[in-house]
Formats: sequence, C-alpha cells, structure tokens
Amino acid sequence: MGRDITNQAMLQQLDMLRDAMYQACYMHDTFMYQSHSEKDAKGQVVSHSFSLSKVNHLKVIDSSSRNTLILKQLQDTLDNLNCMILDMKELDVFMTSYPRLYRQPYSMHLLLSNCMFGRQMEAELVLSFLLHTQPHHGAEELEVLPVVGPGKVGKSTLVAHVCNDERVRGHFSEIMFLKDHDLKDEKLTFLVERCMKKHRNSLLNKDGRMLVVVEAAGDMNIDEWKRFYAASKRCMRSGSKFIITSRFDKITKLGTVGEVTLKYLSDEAYWYFFKTLTFGSTDPKMHPRLVYMAMEIARMLNRCLLGATATICMLRDNFDIPFWCKFLAFLRGFMKWHASTFGDHPSDALNQDKPGHLGRMFRTSEEIMVHHQYERSSQEEIPKIALQSVMYGSVKPPAGRFDALACRSPIPPYYNYIYTCEVRDMKTTCAKRKRS
Repeated sequence: MGRDITNQAMLQQLDMLRDAMYQACYMHDTFMYQSHSEKDAKGQVVSHSFSLSKVNHLKVIDSSSRNTLILKQLQDTLDNLNCMILDMKELDVFMTSYPRLYRQPYSMHLLLSNCMFGRQMEAELVLSFLLHTQPHHGAEELEVLPVVGPGKVGKSTLVAHVCNDERVRGHFSEIMFLKDHDLKDEKLTFLVERCMKKHRNSLLNKDGRMLVVVEAAGDMNIDEWKRFYAASKRCMRSGSKFIITSRFDKITKLGTVGEVTLKYLSDEAYWYFFKTLTFGSTDPKMHPRLVYMAMEIARMLNRCLLGATATICMLRDNFDIPFWCKFLAFLRGFMKWHASTFGDHPSDALNQDKPGHLGRMFRTSEEIMVHHQYERSSQEEIPKIALQSVMYGSVKPPAGRFDALACRSPIPPYYNYIYTCEVRDMKTTCAKRKRS
C-alpha cells in the first residue's frame, strides 16, 4: 500500500496477499479483544455482534474445548498467511524497484487518510485505459470505459482520483464532467458546438484529445447516449475517450474495452481501514476496551465509507471510554428501532439516494429525516450546520427542513456531502408507518 505499483499482474497478487492480511488482522482482533465488552462479561467467547459469516458461531461451554477451537481458527489463518508469504518472496524483490508513496511506515494512518483505500487495482485499470490506445480499434472509434458499482461505493471518487493524476491531465487537452441529463436533445447541440470549438483551438495542443466523464445518476437512456456518441465521433479528435459511471449494469454494453466493477469493502478490509484511522498513531493494544467498542461500531456501520469518515472524526475527537460507551449504546438502540420500523439498515436507502432516517444521541425520541442528498465542490459555499453536531451534539436544528454538512472528503475531488434534513418525533414516524 505504500508503493506506487503499476504492473497489473503484480497488483493482482498483492490484492490476494492484502485480503489474507485483512482476514488475519480481523481474526486476531476478534479473539484478542472479545472479553472487553462494556459489561466485562465473563466466559463470553464472541459477542453477539461478532457472529459474522467470517467467524464461526462458537457455542462451546467447556473452557478447554473453547480454547482449542480458538487456537485452531487462529492456526488456520496463520497457515494461510504463511503460504501466501512464501509464494511472494520473488515478488518482494521486484517491489523494491517501485517508489514509495510515503516514507514513514509507522504512520500508515497518514497514508490511508490521503488515498483511495482498497482501490489500487481499479485505479490502475482506469489509468491504463486513459493513457494507452487499444490497437484493435479503428481510428474513427472513440473508446468507452464503463465503471459500475452500487451507490456510494466510490465510482465518481475513483474517476476523479485518476483524472487528478498529472499524467492524465497532461495527456488530454480538456477533461469534461457531465451528468446523464446533459445528454438530452436540448443540450446536445451546445455540447457538440463546445467540442468542435475545443477541437479547433487545440489542434496543436496534445493532439486535441478530450476526455469526457459521464455520471449516470439514474437509469441511463441508451438512445440519448448513442446520439451523443455519434455526434462526438464527428467532432472529437482520435484518441479522445469516454468514461461512464453508473450503478446499473446495463451500461457495460456501451463499453469498448470491458468495464471496471467496484464492490463494497469486505468486513475485514473495512475493519482494517476503520481501526487504522480511528486510532491513528495511538497503539490500539494500550486501549483494548476501546478496540472492542470500535469493532462493534464498525460492524453496525454496514461497510459504509461515508459513515466511517464521519464516525472516525467524532471518535478521535472524543477519545475516551464513557463517550464511546454512550455512542455504542445509542447506535445499538437506533439500529434496533430502524430494523423493527423499516426492516433494513439506515445506509441501505441513503446509498441509493432515497429518503433515509438517522438518530439523535441525546434526544432519542427524535429522528432526523433525510429528504435529499447532494454534493458541493470545495470551492462552493456549504451549510454552516454540521450533521454530526445535530446527531451527536446538543445543537438545536432550525424548524422545518434545513441543509447540513454530512461529510468532507479528504481525497480528490474533495466533495462536500450535504443532506437536506428535518427533525421529527419517532412516535409520529412509527404511526405513519403503521397507517401506510
């Protein structure tokens, strides 16, 4: 993770090693800190919230049998990691030829907070597409790369991260970011005229190549895309390229070079990310009870990266057991209420840009209704109210609907994520739910 590696075969092998490392860390922490529940329960092997698919359900009463099973699982994990390390000896020799991204290995949290975690392979695939021309395509064809994945998985962030690379900026005369509604008939003429103007003004500048990134917020209209693509072929220089991002798999049919698919992080990788950034330069071994609570909190966030970023900042700002205990108790209670009322996790609706529900830690009789989500660049004006202060602080929100800053992205494109919210009484929500 600390080197700028570009060889895709090497990246594939390193991804396998990285996954094995995440699994080993997760298994180690699960059993190392299991006894540090907030009630210090004795004889509890794995807490009820640790019964994930990756950890066997341990229904063992006898202490010696329990310990034997624990040791066997740890030994299996260790054997798997040892086998992978033996196979990587030759790879390690080649890795030393790649430059380091950061020269303080003990400060991994500084590296992870300034890069896209777990997306090195995908970033290299996009970068390779942008900088290289496929020889089997005709000169008149403009290459298209679809980037697909579920909501809030990081598609737009991945593309923006790659487009921020100086090699990409130097390769194209212009990079245009469009929404799918920009492809409608009334806007198509304007876009084509703009492309033709850029084409005439940049014939001597980087061959006039353009990169067009289209973000499909909804179910993309294929006919509108075909009209835009056909018009673009008439006015764009050879070597110009398209990237389309969408949560719908049907856009893969529009690709000319395959596609890049993003998935949510695994439980193990998410925990590694959450733990590393939450504790920073603090040694987690010195705070075993906090590690236990952090593991509980990470599990309940359901691998949501936006939720992780906001929660990590709050936990680091309140690094003490009493606050973490209150937060964990609040999170458990709200998750239970949400599941019984709506039958799903709060992030499920929010990840699909649908209205969602959040809780208030110090006013548990109220909920925060999220009506709408939108993004603002780092140069645009943002709301003065922070969503965290409404959820976990004592800030009194205005009556009716209001905009609140949910999160600031620490990596390009440095978006500010904003929610349009409204505070409601939970009893009213439950009553409306029953009537519906």
